[in-house]
Amino acid sequence: MDAPATRASTDTSLRLPFCISRNCPSATPTAPTAAVAAAAVLAVPAPASAQGYGLYEQGACMMGRAGAGVAAPCADASAIYFNPAALAELDTTVVSGGVVGVGPRGQFTNDRTGTVSKLNDRTFPVPSAYYAQRLGRLHVGLGLNAPYGLASDWPTTSEGRFLGYYSSVQGIYIQPTVAARVGSRVDIGGGIDITHLSVELKRRVDLATQLIPGGGGATFAALGVPAGTDFADVRLTGSAVHVGAHVGVQVKANDRVSFGARYLVGQRVPVNNGSLAPTQIMTGRLLPIPLPGVPAGTPLDTLLAPQFASGRALGPQSAKTEIPLPAQFVVGTAMQLVGGERPWTLFADYQMTQWSLFDTITITNAVAPASALIGDYRDTHGLRLGLEHKLRDGVTIRGGVDAHNAAAPDQSVTPILPEASRTEYAVGATVPLTQKLYVDFAYMYIDQANRRGRTIPI
Repeated sequence: MDAPATRASTDTSLRLPFCISRNCPSATPTAPTAAVAAAAVLAVPAPASAQGYGLYEQGACMMGRAGAGVAAPCADASAIYFNPAALAELDTTVVSGGVVGVGPRGQFTNDRTGTVSKLNDRTFPVPSAYYAQRLGRLHVGLGLNAPYGLASDWPTTSEGRFLGYYSSVQGIYIQPTVAARVGSRVDIGGGIDITHLSVELKRRVDLATQLIPGGGGATFAALGVPAGTDFADVRLTGSAVHVGAHVGVQVKANDRVSFGARYLVGQRVPVNNGSLAPTQIMTGRLLPIPLPGVPAGTPLDTLLAPQFASGRALGPQSAKTEIPLPAQFVVGTAMQLVGGERPWTLFADYQMTQWSLFDTITITNAVAPASALIGDYRDTHGLRLGLEHKLRDGVTIRGGVDAHNAAAPDQSVTPILPEASRTEYAVGATVPLTQKLYVDFAYMYIDQANRRGRTIPI
């Protein structure tokens, strides 16, 4: 490798979703008039709890099944995300909304030096909201969720700060959706994805690696400036709106077995309104030897200050880039194992996520040289299994497990994207408080493999 080897150590991450949903007064016991749902997810180890920068927790009920159920999503209108065709199964008006609090906890350890960088304790909200109703033979809905997002916040003294000590990607999807029944056992659905993407990256710049003005190609390291000398703090921000689509199908083989599939179209979102805002950090160091036109003893900060002026490489300037939002394909089945009023239902899904869409993210600046975040990601393949059982008095218990391979090769693992293969274990339950009010909760344990990576640019 071209950089010090690092590994992500075992630690934890918490997710706390909260959801409120309301159906019309004609709701059945499986679709209460009002509902409150909450769930907690414990991830170990997970410096950033996401596959790449994907988030699959778009509903507390589905989270309790480990996300399984494309053939029979929960009746809280989250089918808009998990399988839009299943909206045709809802006979009542449904409104639901919630927030998932993602609290990454973790650290990076340099295998060679033992240096440990620990994430700042932060909690980031991830919203979701759904509305669905029947209009004649059609069912229409509107969803708001964030299937792609990432936030990692490291101290400004962390070893990986020259790659990025803070990074945030937020992809908010607004999903107008329509579904209909075709024949007696087939439902189809789909809609468009109006995506609002925002990005933010903060990183430090190491003076030792920078070229000396008029120095004939030598860097400041030749003047005795030690590696790891911060002299600039750079903040990149930008946003964009893009359009994609989602489609789904659900087939009921009989009253006990159903099949489903859904496809979320991938997007490459151009961010053309980016802004680069560098700030000088004072080093307090002096020039040890004279340079052409510059005497020895001159403060290096004075020598560097003109580089932060408008029109210079470290001055404020525009920037642009392109962010990939991978396609998702999910296919699965739901099978009622035992009939009657209190059945057991098994859910099994296969999911492919087109992470190979994330190859290299190039940031083109108006003045400064272009920079690149190398991904070389590969597609991931995962399996989700869920089991649900209805007890007496309307109580439902559920559990699930899912596993997938890593998207990032070793050379792409950094504190910005500390991604790895993982296995997730979930349990959950629905407990009605009244005929119109229930609480949904879930707990997920995430077992993520340790990875080797790098903490400096290449």
